[in-house]
Amino acid sequence: MLNDVYFPSYEVTPLTMAIIAKHDENGNINTTVLEEQEEYFVQYSPSKVIDYACKFFGSSLRGRQDGTRDICGITHKAPISVDPASGMYFFPTIAPTNPKCSWIAHSHIDQVLKGPDRFTKVVFNNGKSILLEVSHGTVLNQVHRTAQYRYLLDNRLKYLQRQNADVVAEPFA
Repeated sequence: MLNDVYFPSYEVTPLTMAIIAKHDENGNINTTVLEEQEEYFVQYSPSKVIDYACKFFGSSLRGRQDGTRDICGITHKAPISVDPASGMYFFPTIAPTNPKCSWIAHSHIDQVLKGPDRFTKVVFNNGKSILLEVSHGTVLNQVHRTAQYRYLLDNRLKYLQRQNADVVAEPFA
């Protein structure tokens, strides 16, 4: 159900499935946040919502994009990890500098289906779905790139955890 209340800010959580660009009655870009059980309107663009979420976890959208570039070389429409500890990985549907850019949570996707014309239907694990004005191939590419980035970052984090466990396990001399 859609809350008609505009929230001044919104915190992205592991329950967030998508952050979708929408035009309001005046033609301004706002955001619909789609969660597993609810939807919210936010008076900021989707990329601003993502940037705020990244800052909550100690970085920024730009910092997360730079990290993606350094880890796997993706420079355009880079997937990001808002918070790798809680598995929050998102990818943009188009260039994040475009106010019409929406962000999709990788872990909530069940299927990516061809829609009419150049639209793509994203079906989430809970059965909800959205129609994106982006080609099927583009969305599939973003899903695969996010999976690759997620794999590489998770391996780095696991390596560091093993290194820390080895240091803690060593007896003091």
